[in-house]
Amino acid sequence: SAVRKIIARAGKTAGIGLPVHPHMLRHACGYKLANDGHDTRAIQHYMGHKNIQHTVRYTEMAPDRFNGFWKD
Repeated sequence: SAVRKIIARAGKTAGIGLPVHPHMLRHACGYKLANDGHDTRAIQHYMGHKNIQHTVRYTEMAPDRFNGFWKD
């Protein structure tokens, strides 16, 4: 409860404009790993997801993740 309140207060102080909760830190970690180009299966295991569909959400939000795959 204390951590939830601290994070909610930090979100208000930062002016984020929506209710902030601790689980958002977990999502931020997933997005960061995906944006850094880590393998989706590796992220799945790191996050502890049994179903890959729960992990794919992080890679779908990174449109530039595949930049540089092909050298022209």
